[in-house]
Amino acid sequence: MIYQFIEQHRHQYSIEMLCRTLDVGVSGYFAWWRRPENRYQVEDVALTEIIRTIHEGSRGTYGAPRVQAALVDEGKRVSRARITRLMKAAGLKVRCKRKFRTTTQSNHRQPVADNLLNREFTAEQPNQKWTTDITYVPVAEGWMYLAVVMDLFSRKIVGWAMRATLHTELVVAALDMAQQIRRPGRGLLHHSDQGVQYASHEYRQALERLKALQSMSRKGECWDNAAMESFFATLKLELNLDKAQGNRSDTRNLVFEWIEVFYNRERRHSSLGYRSPTRFEEHRATLN
Repeated sequence: MIYQFIEQHRHQYSIEMLCRTLDVGVSGYFAWWRRPENRYQVEDVALTEIIRTIHEGSRGTYGAPRVQAALVDEGKRVSRARITRLMKAAGLKVRCKRKFRTTTQSNHRQPVADNLLNREFTAEQPNQKWTTDITYVPVAEGWMYLAVVMDLFSRKIVGWAMRATLHTELVVAALDMAQQIRRPGRGLLHHSDQGVQYASHEYRQALERLKALQSMSRKGECWDNAAMESFFATLKLELNLDKAQGNRSDTRNLVFEWIEVFYNRERRHSSLGYRSPTRFEEHRATLN
C-alpha cells in the first residue's frame, strides 16, 4: 500500500522525498514497480481516472462500448472487459432511459399519410429520410413543447423549436430550420406520427414546398417512429427532465446546448460506429 501511495503521488513530489518521508527505500520501491502485476495495477489506477473523466463528460451515460471508442481516439486500446471491470470497481454506473408520456393527438379529420418509412431507420445519404416528433418538457411555469427533426442518415438533429403552446407553428418552425440548414432536394421522405399538427393543411403545404414525400406511423404504433422515441428518452435522461430544471428561458438554453454542442458534435452513437452525428457525416464525406 505504501508503494501504491508513492506511485499515485510521484508526479506531485519526488520519489526520493516520498520514500524518505514514508521510511522506505528507493530501491525497494523500484523493485516493487518492476513486478508485472504491480505495474498492471498502477496502470489500472491511471486508466480508471481517464475512464471517470470520459464517463462524467458523457453525463453518466457512456457504458464500456462508448468509453472504449473514446479511449481509442486518445490512442489507448483497452479491452471492453477491462473497462467494465474498472467501471464497476469505481462505481461508475450507466443511467437507464425511462418512458415518457406521448404528445400525439391523432383524433382528427385531417388526411393521414401511409407508413412509407416502414421502420427502415437507415439511409444511404444525407437528406434522404427525415423523421420528426414532439415531446413535453417540464419547466417552472408548467410545460414547454419541443419539436425536433432528425436526419436518419446520421441521427443528426437538423431542426428543432420550442414553444409554450402546442400549435402547428411549432412543428413548422422546426421544419423551416431543417430546410434552411440542409437544403434537401426533391424526394425527401419525411416521417412523423399522425398528430394533428403534422396532418394539418399548413404542414402539408410546407412539405409540398419541399417536394417531400409524407409518411406517417400507424395509429398507436410508437415503434414506427422508434428513432425519435429513443432520442427523446435520451434527451430527458441526460438533462434530468423528469422534473423542471428551471424556467422556460433556462430550459431552452439547456436544450440548445445539449443538442447543438453535445448531441450533434460529441455524443457517440453505436449505430454510427461510435462516432457523433457530425463526425459520422464528415467521415462519410471523405469516402465519397
